[in-house]
Amino acid sequence: MEHPRGKSISLDGGSPSPSKKDYEVFLSFRGPDTRLTITDSLYAAMIRAGICVFKDDEELRVGEEIGGELLRAISHSKIYIPIFPRDYASSKWCLRELAYMVECRKRDEKVILPIFYEVDASDVKLKTGSYNMAIQKHETESGAYVVKQWEEALREVAGIKGLNLKDHGQDKLIGLVVNEVFDKLRPSQRNWHDDLVGIHSRMEAVMELLGLGTSGVRFIVIHGMGGIGKTTLANAIFKGISSQFQSSSFLSDIRVESISSLLRKLSHAVLDIRDSCFFDHFGIDDRIMDMIKRRLGDEKVLLVLDDMDKKDQLTKLACKSWFGSGSRIIITTRNTHFLAPETDTLDDNIIPVHHQDFFFYEMKEMQFDHALQLFNKHSFESDSAPHDYINISHEIVRTTGGLPLALEVIGSMLHSKSMITWKDTLKKLKKVPNRDVQKKLLISYEELEYEERQIFLDIACHCIGEERIPAYYMWKACDFFPKTGLRVLIHSSLIKIIKDDRLWMHDQLRDLGREIIRQECFQNLGKRSRLWCPTDALDVIQTNLVTDNIVALKLTGLANAHNFTSVEFSRLPSLRFLELEGGNFVGDFKSLLLNLTWLSWRHCPSNIHATGLHLRNLAVLKISESDITEDWNGWGPCMVNDNLKVIYLISCRCLKKTPNFSKCLNMKRLVIKECPLLEEINTSIGQLGRLKYLEISEELRWMAEAQGFNGFDNFAIPLLPDSIGGLKSLSMLKVENQDDVRELPHSIGELLDLKHLSLRNCTKLEKLPDSIGGLRMLLYLDLSCTGISGLPDSIGRLESLLKMDLSRTRIAELPDSIGNLRRLKFMCLDGTKIRELPKNIWTLENLEELIARGCKNLEGEIPSEIAGLSQLKILNLSRSKVSRLPITTNRLYSLQELVLSECNRLQLLPNLPTRLAKVELSSSRLQAIPNLSNVTNLLHLDISDCPYELEILKTTRGRVANPTLEWLGRLNELQFLRLVLSDSNLPPTDLGSLSHLRSLEITCADPRSLTRFPSSLEVLSLQDVKTPIEWPMFSNLGNLSELKLSGCWLTEIEFGNVLGQLANLQRLQVRKCELLVRLSNLSSLKELEGLSVEYCPRLMEIESKPSSLGDCSSNSTERPTPDTQNLEKLRSLRVYYCESVRRLPGVPDACDVEVYPWRRLTRSETGPIFVGYRLGIADLGPEFFRNLLVSKIKLEEWKTYRR
Repeated sequence: MEHPRGKSISLDGGSPSPSKKDYEVFLSFRGPDTRLTITDSLYAAMIRAGICVFKDDEELRVGEEIGGELLRAISHSKIYIPIFPRDYASSKWCLRELAYMVECRKRDEKVILPIFYEVDASDVKLKTGSYNMAIQKHETESGAYVVKQWEEALREVAGIKGLNLKDHGQDKLIGLVVNEVFDKLRPSQRNWHDDLVGIHSRMEAVMELLGLGTSGVRFIVIHGMGGIGKTTLANAIFKGISSQFQSSSFLSDIRVESISSLLRKLSHAVLDIRDSCFFDHFGIDDRIMDMIKRRLGDEKVLLVLDDMDKKDQLTKLACKSWFGSGSRIIITTRNTHFLAPETDTLDDNIIPVHHQDFFFYEMKEMQFDHALQLFNKHSFESDSAPHDYINISHEIVRTTGGLPLALEVIGSMLHSKSMITWKDTLKKLKKVPNRDVQKKLLISYEELEYEERQIFLDIACHCIGEERIPAYYMWKACDFFPKTGLRVLIHSSLIKIIKDDRLWMHDQLRDLGREIIRQECFQNLGKRSRLWCPTDALDVIQTNLVTDNIVALKLTGLANAHNFTSVEFSRLPSLRFLELEGGNFVGDFKSLLLNLTWLSWRHCPSNIHATGLHLRNLAVLKISESDITEDWNGWGPCMVNDNLKVIYLISCRCLKKTPNFSKCLNMKRLVIKECPLLEEINTSIGQLGRLKYLEISEELRWMAEAQGFNGFDNFAIPLLPDSIGGLKSLSMLKVENQDDVRELPHSIGELLDLKHLSLRNCTKLEKLPDSIGGLRMLLYLDLSCTGISGLPDSIGRLESLLKMDLSRTRIAELPDSIGNLRRLKFMCLDGTKIRELPKNIWTLENLEELIARGCKNLEGEIPSEIAGLSQLKILNLSRSKVSRLPITTNRLYSLQELVLSECNRLQLLPNLPTRLAKVELSSSRLQAIPNLSNVTNLLHLDISDCPYELEILKTTRGRVANPTLEWLGRLNELQFLRLVLSDSNLPPTDLGSLSHLRSLEITCADPRSLTRFPSSLEVLSLQDVKTPIEWPMFSNLGNLSELKLSGCWLTEIEFGNVLGQLANLQRLQVRKCELLVRLSNLSSLKELEGLSVEYCPRLMEIESKPSSLGDCSSNSTERPTPDTQNLEKLRSLRVYYCESVRRLPGVPDACDVEVYPWRRLTRSETGPIFVGYRLGIADLGPEFFRNLLVSKIKLEEWKTYRR
């Protein structure tokens, strides 16, 4: 990675002098010894920290002299890091480099930071071992004079205070090296952003997009709503990496500044132009742009363009062709519409991760724990709130929705304020957003066009959580151009389209929209355009004033049903959105509600009392939880309408037949859900030639019966009418959970535009018609949980099919024609009766996922032809009877996940593809652990020889005798490791080099075989340990947040002095430790939030203080010495099936305490809780069971149950 230094630029436009490659750190090592262990990890860590490193490798050197790039790298580096393994001195190149480093150190005051890797400084000083032998050998080959220089260099460097691997462990050592290097290179920048809460993971994500080690020019776009922290993130990155670039500049507030002003700032920063007279000439903007192109064309430049909102700002400030290779331009913006490509859809991928030279990073709201920490920093100048303020702090933080701007503003405002002020502020925030926060967010709203503002306000007040398509047709009926409007709102970070195609908006933006409506008229609700509070809406319509402004009303959840009169609605001529619950229309509604485009009515009456009602502009009709029938008198007023686009009929339990659809031929979407008596779909449905989406689904039968509905045996759901073939525009057909659908009409093959067909959970559907092959445009086919036992040969004509789900069907064999599905990407066979995979499976050249879990008839060897699946990324054969994978498996070059859990006939694995990121293997017949040393990209590894077998309901014991595991240390990217071997004695295993490992679950008879853990561990589970654990192995686990001990042979676990490094442990679980008598000194675990102890029959005491010398077996409940060492952050204490336990630690009042079987608990004045006899039902009383149903029993509630 290059680090060219800055160079002077003349003001007359002359070309700069050529630059030389320059580095900050020179890393010297002997390749065979350390490349795959400490060297690569250290190099990567320094790159991530923004340090420019030259990584030398003596294996690549030829000749006898140091010269060229290597000479320049050593000469210009400020810090030298030689890594000394056992055979370092055997390399002449390493010794030449070391001697030259020492010479440069004497001449130019360089810094040498030696690392002793599996050797001591005394070895390097030639007092012992291989170094002395190597030097003697060199003397005969290179001469005494040269070797003497090398000896002196070794002795001098060995005398410098360095770092020894055995003193720290690899991960900690790397951290220490990076810290020391950073301190020496940039002391003023060291950890300046440590106080920025939650910034580190975001910085890592953006740094990955920056790709500082790659060539070319990249644009990184950090986008998100106002106040989300975009500028803070960009500034943190800029300060961290700017020294790696020849020129750098941070241009703030681009949105509000002119191009001329910005160009002047840029010229100050990167051209060093200071003379103000220079800018007085006509056409100076073009001149400056020309100078930037000429003078920076070969330079590596870092430029931050903060708060950009227009394309021309980019073209006039940072064209790609202006800067040299390696340059990076970081853009922060609320609006990506001028940067991201336009798409036809509005799904989650509307803003891509990568497009051409642009890489996009979305800033999301803060996680709650980070949001709380940031708020506390501003309100209390601390990471945590005082005890009395904890609950109200949580409530205030929740109102902010994790928006950093709101957290900082509100936190600062409440600093040093009384509890009364805090409570008043909370009440106000629930009604009105903070003014300063609102002002920042208002910027994006003010840039919207009129129609886009109407859509934004509709969503804020009424449509959050609504499906996009119905709302789309409402806005289209209002001429709001919703396709463009929604795209603008998404690109402006004002809304999102989330799961199930629903509209979502941040709480702060919702509150902004509602505040805009409130400010339309503070006093008179009738002069506001939208009323989302039902009581306010009811008050307004019952007044005698004309309310022309109102366009949207919500009248749901009112205490009493209300009959709405024609007089009341005559005063609402502009109403276009109406949401009702119960009630009725009464009176003459002729010429009323003429602009209504959306009607949603829950508990709609079976007979509308209004006359003259004609909703001629209605676009969306939603009727739910109502007793309407096919004769309902509301069909005519609603459906005799060419504008009607959407009908939803949900939970209409008296509906047996659908209405006639012949009067609403422009319908686009029809949804009929949870109408259990539905017997017939009117044949007029075939006339809906423009219908795009049809869903007819029922809730699962057991759910309906649980709710008291038992009418299933009194009817039979018929076939879809044959007229369904007339739906020529239909793109999605969902017929789901219909137990009595037995076949599909032949005309289904005429749906030539159909893209998605789901028949999920139609359990009586046993076959598909041959005409199914006519669906040439079909992309997704879901037949899961149907009674289908075979596929027709015509299935092979579905040439566009991408995804096919056959899970839990009766299919035992796939037709040969399946090989014609050349575009298929996903196939699921879970739980089928499939006996073998077809040999022509190799023709599925685009298949990416093959899932066949729980296929009990799938046995024998997977066909070798599977190697033809060149695009296969995921192969899951869990819980099958597969006994062998073919040797051609290693030719699945795209495979990333291989899951073979509970495949109990597997004995060995062949060589696996090298790109795998996830491997899961468990088999009771496993004979050897596969050597995966070549799978260096592995992130997730799970190997077990004792799986749980559902057929016999128990865990079977494996047979791996003497596993070889030294290759584990080479999986440098591994993040999750589970290694469960039932009767094996693990060889000495060093996991310290797995610097990315976050979670480790391991079973071993002798824990001494685990010589070292990586300091990166966050979750550790030790199981079935047969010999005492030597606790020093935990000494470097400062990042551990969760510890699980299961089946361990321990009589006491005392924390603190033993596990003193567990400073961040938050969760502790102890299970099935049959010899355990005492847990003690838990108060040393300052961050502990959850403690669970289960199935420890001999456990008697759990104490927060250190273990005493008294007899732990005593059953005495006499008052002990005061225990003031309460676990202040403990929120949950669970003790299950520990029959001998007599004493629990003192815990905070807010901590939930559960002891099962239920026991009598007595809390002493000095802190500890004493556990008494087992409680019977009579001891608990009715109040206990009421509380048990509502919430978990808190400690103070137990006091009412004691005698």
